[in-house]
Amino acid sequence: MTEIERIDQLREELHLHNYKYYVENAPVISDQEFDHLMRELQDLEARHPEHYDPNSPSVRVGSDINKNFVQVEHRYPMLSLGNTYSQAEVTEFYERIAKALNEDFEICCELKYDGTSISLTYENGKLVRAVTRGDGVRGDDVTDNVKTIRAIPLVLHGDGYPRQFEMRGEVLMPWKVFEELNRERELREEPLFANPRNAASGTLKLQNSAEVAARKLDSYLYYMLGENLPHDGHYENLQEAARWGFKVSHVTRKVKTLQEIFDFINYWDVERKNLPVATDGIVLKVNSLRQQRNLGYTAKSPRWAIAYKFQAERALTRLLKVTYQVGRTGAVTPVANLEPVQLAGTVVKRASLHNADIIASLDLHIGDNVYVEKGGEIIPKITGVDVASRPEGSEKVTFITHCPECGSPLVRYEDEAAYYCTNESSCPPQIKGKIEHFISRRAMNIEGLGPETVDQFYQEGLIHDVADLYTLKAEDLVRLERMGEKSAENIIQGIARSREVPYERVLFALGIRFVGETVAKKVARAFRSIEALATATLDDLIHVDEIGEKIAGSILRYFADEKNRNLIERLRTAGLKLEADEEDLAGHTDKLQGKSIVISGVFARHSRDEYKEMIEKHGGKNVGSISKKTSFILAGENMGPSKLEKARALNIPVMGEDEFLAMVGEQ
Repeated sequence: MTEIERIDQLREELHLHNYKYYVENAPVISDQEFDHLMRELQDLEARHPEHYDPNSPSVRVGSDINKNFVQVEHRYPMLSLGNTYSQAEVTEFYERIAKALNEDFEICCELKYDGTSISLTYENGKLVRAVTRGDGVRGDDVTDNVKTIRAIPLVLHGDGYPRQFEMRGEVLMPWKVFEELNRERELREEPLFANPRNAASGTLKLQNSAEVAARKLDSYLYYMLGENLPHDGHYENLQEAARWGFKVSHVTRKVKTLQEIFDFINYWDVERKNLPVATDGIVLKVNSLRQQRNLGYTAKSPRWAIAYKFQAERALTRLLKVTYQVGRTGAVTPVANLEPVQLAGTVVKRASLHNADIIASLDLHIGDNVYVEKGGEIIPKITGVDVASRPEGSEKVTFITHCPECGSPLVRYEDEAAYYCTNESSCPPQIKGKIEHFISRRAMNIEGLGPETVDQFYQEGLIHDVADLYTLKAEDLVRLERMGEKSAENIIQGIARSREVPYERVLFALGIRFVGETVAKKVARAFRSIEALATATLDDLIHVDEIGEKIAGSILRYFADEKNRNLIERLRTAGLKLEADEEDLAGHTDKLQGKSIVISGVFARHSRDEYKEMIEKHGGKNVGSISKKTSFILAGENMGPSKLEKARALNIPVMGEDEFLAMVGEQ
């Protein structure tokens, strides 16, 4: 046997031993024998660099070469799941799916592992890229670090896998490894990790992959994406993935009834405490990929899946004081400062009190012993007070009357729970908050800028509002602390690129109260320039889909303020897009102008969300229920009988998807 042939043999053997040990938990050789084979492979590879393989088992030990992470756009966005905390909400989810599909369906029940999300791309059976979730649209390429995680296959075994596909899952730090890591950090007098999730996330971002390898991360994979998957069933695809070498949870179950779902939830609510890794809930997914496509997505999450979060742990600790934070809208949020207490794997020192009504309902006093929970085991909140142990003569907590930042009087608007500082033009947190919103990814997406740089520029007097960003020069920035020439130039270039951001995102970036991303799109399509919007009446605004009097009133108040009008003029002078151009309007028509359309049933050619986008693009309005004002129903298979009966009673036309696509010219 030649040395090259021996290298190939060793690689194949070591891939198999990694799988046996880390995935099947059934090693067939000792650790000493494994190390001996690995050293032999490394020696042979050093003698034959021409036979390099990026997926050799030897990459599991990592490298001392530091690498910066490159941002990569996800082929499929990595959305978050909607959360639910009660079995009643699970029932609502199940019934909503049943009503929407109007056909038999199965639910896949999975453990919700509490780690950091990862997306793995395989081509021809080999791992080619590993990307973090990031902001859901793009993440960091951490391929070299992920290759050190022995539970993740570098080369698949078996056959039948697509030429290219993606596996998603969670990178985890087992409890045992987490505790040992914190013991070591304590001895070195380094800050301790709060929980395994933070430790796993921090480890994955280390630039030295040899150090990543030493941290012994684990991983479970739970979702397959691609064009030519083996099965329509999500559960069935996971079973295939397990056969190819992926670590897939063996406790995943496919069920049909609500009772089976509750049985799964109740069992794991207890048994999860015996698992070697952290879990914080159960994920429920519609099993059929066809049905998933038809159910579609909201702006933030899939309609076909939901996360049931286990009930939060509760701890008793002492209230030390209440402080107040001011947000970009001027809303003042009270924060409880607590005696540190361990809760659900983290040390809790602060908890939100939300508003004055919550403080009053709790009848809080300084020094009270309070019950603290984590909502969804993430955000701490005070849920009760041990009144019997209240110190005698303790001070009652009353909401402040003036802004803690600028001293302006606070106001509370009708039908609002929060108090607001009305000093929009001079209150520092509001100014900085508006700028941070403006530069954010979903708004102007100005790279190189973040909360810290915004605060630095503000403190230095370089910016006082968003328009000031467009007057910055590189020479203004290089003199600042921790700001090199390259960083300064990157910021200036990022600001320049933002001039190409389309009108609808500029509108969102302005931070008009109640005008979120979706509302901004609808408003931008209805009023195709900022001038048209600025001169719109209340009646004009409320005729736009989903714009009620609350949103309309906020828009009117914004443009009635001279400071805001002046700001817009400065942004216009800076070259921002304040009207929809031809590219923005490409494909938009008036073919459905004035038509209100109800979508019902299951479709073959497009998902419901895609049909909703088409309706809006061609000037139509999506409505959820049938009435005399409904123009027609776009119907797929298994349209609900009650809807069909109502349509006939009101003499409303029912249109199939082929007829609809022909009408709008999208065939």
